[in-house]
Amino acid sequence: MSKIFLVLEREFLTRVRKKSFIIMTILAPLLFAGLMVVPMIIATMDDTKERSIAVIDDSGLFKNKITETEYLKFVYLDGVTVSDIQSTFSESGYCAVLYIGSMVANTPDAVILYSDKQPSMDITSHISSAIKNEIETQKLKTYDIENLDDILKSIKTNVRVRTIKWSKDGEAKESSSELVFGLAYILSFLVYMLIFMFGSQVMRGVIEEKTSRVVEVIVSSVKPFQLMMGKILGIAAVSLLQIVIWLILTFGLVSAAGSIFLDSSKKVVAQKETVTNLMEQAGVAQTVTEAADQPSFANEMMTALSNINFVLIIGGFIFFFIGGYLLYAAMFAAVGSAVDSEADTQQLILPVTIPLILAIVVMVSGLKSPDGSLTFWFSIIPFTSPIIMITRLPYGVPTWELALSAALLVISFVAITWLAAKIYRVGILLYGKKHTWKEMWKWIKYKN
Repeated sequence: MSKIFLVLEREFLTRVRKKSFIIMTILAPLLFAGLMVVPMIIATMDDTKERSIAVIDDSGLFKNKITETEYLKFVYLDGVTVSDIQSTFSESGYCAVLYIGSMVANTPDAVILYSDKQPSMDITSHISSAIKNEIETQKLKTYDIENLDDILKSIKTNVRVRTIKWSKDGEAKESSSELVFGLAYILSFLVYMLIFMFGSQVMRGVIEEKTSRVVEVIVSSVKPFQLMMGKILGIAAVSLLQIVIWLILTFGLVSAAGSIFLDSSKKVVAQKETVTNLMEQAGVAQTVTEAADQPSFANEMMTALSNINFVLIIGGFIFFFIGGYLLYAAMFAAVGSAVDSEADTQQLILPVTIPLILAIVVMVSGLKSPDGSLTFWFSIIPFTSPIIMITRLPYGVPTWELALSAALLVISFVAITWLAAKIYRVGILLYGKKHTWKEMWKWIKYKN
């Protein structure tokens, strides 16, 4: 055991002193925080550039009917064609030309948006929605319904589905399907990436020691199994240290950015409350007041976030990552011992990586149906459970399924490590030949 620790210590100290380790440890949290914060900031930023769109309406139904926004205006032109505007479009000041055909009510593709640049989805969806609503209104008017405009205004309703999760003791807690989906996706993909990244480091380390013949000196002092386990556990310690630093720095950066973001959001909310109060005093803000009484989307997300069992999720993440890493690192070490260069690993590494690739494919299905039979079995099978069980964990997993998956992962790690050690002890001392899985199976049967 002491020799395993010595190899572990050597591997750990060698790797944490590398410049690549220090650079990745600092840059990764910046990347993670940016991926979380930047979309949130962009989503709240308003496009302050005012745009004008020329409208040529051959149907005569939509003049002043397309809803304008603060930064999107529509200019209705009479007696001109698209060809007339095209010749002077660059000097016109319009960002696009909207043509509405005379048969728009019966021909869906009679609406065309011309521009010298690709229009954004916001613009096209806004126009499509406005024209669709107006056509529906015009068709309803043919039924001669009294006060149709007032009726249409009164029936317009915005609905947002809130999700409440019941715990086993009957407690109701706010939840969010979007939040759980995002958390499951990020953590599952992170486990996949980390297992691949650190497992590959084990394989490269074995190949480097073998090609430099350093391993011949080392195995004179320690057993091959001790060398392999020391290397695997040493890189595991490096990976855990790096992950802990990533979590701390990412959490700090996101918290700092979040506090700044929330401060600016509070100012906007305060301005809206002031406007609401003034409207209430004027007696015209009943609907606004009712809407204000409902929890905001941001508050719902914060509440849902606070109700997530992060202790279970983080604990499960660490356990299944370590278990998955140890399982695959043993196989990567066995492959590394059987080759003389990294280029020779291609034919041997594919069978090892297929379960990981399958897990990523099943993960997509698991995000949609976390309790489906396919997702269930892949979360139990040890070669895919490190990824798929993490996919299911934020949605809630029965205790017996979690325990069964964990137990099978531990048993499989012990069995695979025993087999990999038999391959490793033979492979590290063989040179000059490309070995196959058939030969490696023979090595397992060697008694001495």
